[in-house]
Amino acid sequence: MLDEQAKTDYMSKMADNLGILRKKLKLTQAELAKRIGVSRQTLMDIENKKRLMTWSIFMSLFAVFRENEDTSALLVFYSISTDELTKFITNR
Repeated sequence: MLDEQAKTDYMSKMADNLGILRKKLKLTQAELAKRIGVSRQTLMDIENKKRLMTWSIFMSLFAVFRENEDTSALLVFYSISTDELTKFITNR
């Protein structure tokens, strides 16, 4: 089970690298926001560090970025995708 600090750390790493990951998929903020079910303003505020990411937004972004080979590799590189998180997600 992930504690709140671990979740906060994952969300912070995702927010820090969100622009890079989004651009790697060649998506606009509006396109990515639509994919994960939030407004463009919400996504923009997270990218610009004006709003904290929620766990549900993190998980949605994680799912989108895991689908692509290049961004999936970046998730590992940035320590966003870890064995700990995989175990939590798969309940192992």
